[in-house]
Amino acid sequence: MELGNFSISLAVKDLEASRAFYEKFGFQSFAGNAAQNWLILKNGSHVIGLFQGMFEKNILTFNPGWDSNAQKLASFTDVRELQRRLKAQGVQLQQEADESTTGPASLSAVDPDGNPILVDQHL
Repeated sequence: MELGNFSISLAVKDLEASRAFYEKFGFQSFAGNAAQNWLILKNGSHVIGLFQGMFEKNILTFNPGWDSNAQKLASFTDVRELQRRLKAQGVQLQQEADESTTGPASLSAVDPDGNPILVDQHL
């Protein structure tokens, strides 16, 4: 099952302090909008999203259709197909993609330890 690009979306208390901290590890701003309280940082193929005041917990994030540079992959498994496969395996979803649509959509689940997982397709 191809999930696309992986990143960790961190719920941070102070966007600027977190950006400065991760820059010490070699991460650089890649995308986002600090005025809107979010930044995407990158170090090689490693991606971290910093989000201030947007959610309570850190989230494991997958982006079907994207590589680590947020560039469209030649082929990918649509989020609705991933949803069908996960549900067939008994995964309980917290949020589901609308099966009657195409294009951007998302689904979410929570792992057995309470960690949120977001599959967020932008294409």
